[in-house]
Amino acid sequence: MKVLVKTLLTAASIAVLSCSVQAQEVKSLEQLLEQVKSNRVSEARQNTAREKEFQSARADKQALLNKAERELKAEQDRGDRLAKQYADNEVTLSEKSIELDQATGTLGEMFGVVRQASSEAFGRISTSIVSAEFPGRDVFLARMSEDSKGLPNIRELEDLWFALQTEMTESGRVSKFKANVISLDGGSAEQEVVRIGTFNLVGEQGYLIYDDANNQVVPLGRQPDGHMVSSAQDLRDANSGFIPVFVDPSRGSILGLLKQKATMMERYHAGGIVGYIITVMLAIGLLIGLYKVITLTLVSGKMRAQLNNIDSPSDANPLGRILKVYQANKSADTENLELKLDEAILRELPSIDSGINIIKIFAAIAPLLGLLGTVLGMIATFQQITLFGTGDPRIMAGSISMALVTTAQGIIAALPLILTHSIVASRSKSIVHILDEQTAGIIATHAESEKA
Repeated sequence: MKVLVKTLLTAASIAVLSCSVQAQEVKSLEQLLEQVKSNRVSEARQNTAREKEFQSARADKQALLNKAERELKAEQDRGDRLAKQYADNEVTLSEKSIELDQATGTLGEMFGVVRQASSEAFGRISTSIVSAEFPGRDVFLARMSEDSKGLPNIRELEDLWFALQTEMTESGRVSKFKANVISLDGGSAEQEVVRIGTFNLVGEQGYLIYDDANNQVVPLGRQPDGHMVSSAQDLRDANSGFIPVFVDPSRGSILGLLKQKATMMERYHAGGIVGYIITVMLAIGLLIGLYKVITLTLVSGKMRAQLNNIDSPSDANPLGRILKVYQANKSADTENLELKLDEAILRELPSIDSGINIIKIFAAIAPLLGLLGTVLGMIATFQQITLFGTGDPRIMAGSISMALVTTAQGIIAALPLILTHSIVASRSKSIVHILDEQTAGIIATHAESEKA
């Protein structure tokens, strides 16, 4: 109604404005009167048309309103019916629940027992290495332990029993099967895998582990000692009989700890700079010892050959050079000849004894360097304790390793150096002894010839 009034007022305003505009154009009162009459008739017609239009629109709006009222009444009736149906269904569900409890009786306890057994079996079977040979066994158990909402049927009970019986049976068997093994570089290849009960898997790389999260067979990041891997490979290559093999009863936990075990090379590098210095000293000492053993052995051989040919001395060996000195001083008296021969022996001693003292010095210094590494390692350990406390022993492990490894390296280096020094010194003394012996014999012979 308000819209209709506003429309009429607007139309009247427009008519008045048009009349005022036209009034400005007329020239006499008669013309103005005629014009007003004609405008009045035109406005009456327009108002009549507008009224008809407004009445038609009002009838349409009333029809829409009636339709909406009918639809609202229908929805209200439907809501009442659904509310009554919901209440009736609640009563029916309550009655059926009571009937179900009365019908199941003590069988209701079976649901809890089966679900608990399925949950325990799922936890064991999903992580068992038997699943590497028989994949997908844990799907049924997962559904039984989590998703099942009703009583199990006979088929489900049989499947549960079959899963448990399979795990028990396979735990006592050694089986060979084909499996896709993921290599450490990310690739994969199918190979023959030996399963030792529920304990270990053995493949071409040695011991394997079963990644139950991804259902994959992967090799250990670091294999155990060589004799353990060798026994596992013997089992893998065997077709029958009894083969001794190392088994991890913890289902891979102990093998997993072997990843943290330091190798011999890692232990060696734990010695740090002090360990490297000890190694260099050991290498130099052994090279000098090897060189002296070879040269002294050659000199000793030449001297033995010279002993068989005293009358033809040679400059290629110390004894030959001493014999030449004797031949050059045969006419000298015994005292001068002895001095000449002693001088010749003194000239030979530096070449015979060269390098021997270095080996002895290295053998004495190596343990001292090991002790130095021990002191430095303990200093570093106490510094770490000051900074981080003693909560995590692994923080101090590196410094303690340096303290212990350098001591071991010093002792290990000293032992072969001492042995090498004793061998080289004994050979050197045997050569000098031969020279002294032959010199003494020459002097004695010369003295006897002078008395004669």
